Amino acid sequence: MANYYEILGVARQASAADIKQAYVRLVKERHPDRFPDPEEKEKAQDFFKDLTAAFNTLASDRSRRDYDASLERPRVTAPEEMAAAAYQQGLKALEARAYHEAVELLRTAVAHAPEEARCRAALGLALSKNPHWMREAIQETERATLLDPRSAAYLGQLAELFLAQNLKLRARKAAEAASLLDPGDPRAQRVLAATDEGPSGTGGGLAGLLRRKP
Repeated sequence: MANYYEILGVARQASAADIKQAYVRLVKERHPDRFPDPEEKEKAQDFFKDLTAAFNTLASDRSRRDYDASLERPRVTAPEEMAAAAYQQGLKALEARAYHEAVELLRTAVAHAPEEARCRAALGLALSKNPHWMREAIQETERATLLDPRSAAYLGQLAELFLAQNLKLRARKAAEAASLLDPGDPRAQRVLAATDEGPSGTGGGLAGLLRRKP
């Protein structure tokens, strides 16, 4: 995760006025509405989220003190410790719907613990929040199921991702596998219901699934 001072382009000793001035300048220069190209606009949106987080943290005396203190803490060096720290922070960011931050943190977790199924699955979930990253989301979740084939939760997540891409056969296969491991897995049951093409035709389909909350 980028240093908030670096995002704003100010020194650690910058005054509150300097921080506000840097924020206002960057808002004018990097606001997403200034970029007509979709790819550039998406990059600007990601930067704008980081910029807002940086300003909100450094503009408050209390949160700035806490942030400065965090910068002074010794950095963990063992890969497994770095992975665990990034994983926990990634989950918090995911819960807060800070999806770009969550993806970056969970990528770090995967980089330091590539054989940890939970890191792969969490990264897949974070990636799935952006439709442009769905393919990678499926790949990461598939990797999690290979690393931990006894996890109904990972298979259920994979089933939902397949269904969101209208890959109904693959979705049902993953849901059936999850249901065998845990008949009560809610994601598996939702996908099975959505892909049920019985005589009544009341399975719900893709649209029905997407209306439901995970």
